[in-house]
Amino acid sequence: MPIYEYSCEACGHEFETLVLGETEPECPSCQSQDLKRLLSLPTVHSSSTRAMSMRAAKKRDKAQATERVIEQRKYEQSHND
Repeated sequence: MPIYEYSCEACGHEFETLVLGETEPECPSCQSQDLKRLLSLPTVHSSSTRAMSMRAAKKRDKAQATERVIEQRKYEQSHND
C-alpha cells in the first residue's frame, strides 16, 4: 500500500495519501483530481532522528494524558451534581 505525495494543480495544496489499487486520489482541500505526483525523499533513520521522534511522541502522549484527565474530571463533576 504505497503512500504518495501530491501537489494539487487547482489550489496548490501539497499532501500525501495512501493509494489503494486503481483508486484516483483527490485533493483534501478542494476535491480536485488534477494532481501532480511529487518525488518523495527517503526517510533517514539515525540516532538523532529517532531521539527527535521520541521527544515528539512523549510530548504528544503527555498532552493526550492531560486532556483525558480534564475530560474525566468534567465527566465526574457533571455526574456528581
